[in-house]
Amino acid sequence: MGEQRQRYNEEFKKQTVKFIQEQTKTLSDLVEELNIPKSTLHQWMSQYRELKNEPAASMDRVKELEAELKEMRRMLQEKEHRLADTEEELAIVKKAVHIFSKPKN
Repeated sequence: MGEQRQRYNEEFKKQTVKFIQEQTKTLSDLVEELNIPKSTLHQWMSQYRELKNEPAASMDRVKELEAELKEMRRMLQEKEHRLADTEEELAIVKKAVHIFSKPKN
C-alpha cells in the first residue's frame, strides 16, 4: 500500500509561507529542512503569499512599494490642491467680510 498523505491545516500553511518569505535560504534548502515537497511549497506560496512579509530586496515587493509610493504621492498632490483652493476661498471670504462689515455713511 502507498504512503498516507500528510494533511496540513490552513494556519500551518500560512505560517510556513510566511517563514519561507522571511528566509534568505533557497527553496531547495527549505524543502530539505521542512521535509515538505517542493511542489507543495510552490502551491502554498501561490495561495498564501503576502508581499508585505518579503524583504524589500524582492523585485515583486519593490514594485508593490513603488506603486504604493506613486499612489501616495498622487493623493498628497490632490490634497495640496484642495488645501490651496480652500485657502483661496477663505481669503475671498475674509475680504468680503471686511468689505461688508464697514459702516455705511
